[in-house]
Amino acid sequence: MEVPRELHMNGGVGETSYANNSSLQRKVISMTKPIMEAAITALYSTAGSTFPASLAIADLGCSCGPNTLFAVSEIISIIIDICNAKKHELPEFQVFLNDLPENDFNTLFSNFLPRFQEKLSEQMLKYRALAKLACFFNGVPGSFYRRLFPQESLHFIHSSSCLMWLSQVPRGLEGNKGNVYIARSSPPSVIRAFFEQFQRDFSMFLEYRGRELVVGGRMVLSLVGRRSNDPSSEECCHHWNLLATVLNVMVSEGLIEEEKLDSFNVPYYTPSPKEVRCEVQKQGSFLIDCLEVSEVNWDVFDTGFVPNDVSKDRAYGMAISMRAVAEPLLVEHFGEALIDEVFNRYRAQASDHISKHKTLAINVVISLKKIT
Repeated sequence: MEVPRELHMNGGVGETSYANNSSLQRKVISMTKPIMEAAITALYSTAGSTFPASLAIADLGCSCGPNTLFAVSEIISIIIDICNAKKHELPEFQVFLNDLPENDFNTLFSNFLPRFQEKLSEQMLKYRALAKLACFFNGVPGSFYRRLFPQESLHFIHSSSCLMWLSQVPRGLEGNKGNVYIARSSPPSVIRAFFEQFQRDFSMFLEYRGRELVVGGRMVLSLVGRRSNDPSSEECCHHWNLLATVLNVMVSEGLIEEEKLDSFNVPYYTPSPKEVRCEVQKQGSFLIDCLEVSEVNWDVFDTGFVPNDVSKDRAYGMAISMRAVAEPLLVEHFGEALIDEVFNRYRAQASDHISKHKTLAINVVISLKKIT
């Protein structure tokens, strides 16, 4: 499986696009703002009077849609407030937006960037500093599991809802029949293969970011994870288990070949806070400022269990959000003809799940300081 080519969200601005179905990810960015604010404040405190006139910010795994520039907007707003309070001159901003080459950069730069620049200009008016604002945007296609930037060229790195995606499908998953990810029926060898791939990838990510950040630079990462020590816990696997249920039924009906399903696994791993902390400490380039775990509803309007007459609409939201993320992988492996059927059935499975369970996702957030 050529993950760099396949692993991208649905582009464009249509009904099934990631741009229109990423409210959960937006909520995660909002929830992490206090941590970003603390990290950027600490960055300013460290720099003191020598703070650079040009500030380089990278958003890794930016995808395409309003969330990309929402994250950047939050970061710039924090810096503007700090500069205003400290009576610092605003730095020039270099903003690097990174994702895999198949990401829809065209829509990002043609549809969303102009709107963002207009809002940023409006925001600056209240500081009477419009003439001093300089913000330069760059697209950086490529995997964040390799080097992306020159040595010590970045001051702040942000990544949200991305690092649970692996650089490749782990090897040695032949025993994971009938599953698309880790499940209760997965043998220990399969669970170990996913975990070891995460270890290699996350260590590599930290190694490269350690080279690219200036000493004292900050990095705030958030990713889907789990509280439990058990990688097959329902709290981190239920959305993939629902997909596996759908595909298995379609196998039983002769719509999908069994061998085709058995050879499909997603390049994904939801780590525990302990696993994240351990890799940071082993790699050695960063000091952990903060490590937190929080819950977020898949349905951002959900306040708990919902009655059956409401669950169907929420099930549609859950299904279309999943489609925005998983469709490119499924199309590449199973073909495009069955995709509508897959997600119609996923909606039905989601409706049943929502009527019985809370649709929670676990978010792990870590704030890091470059020390070597």
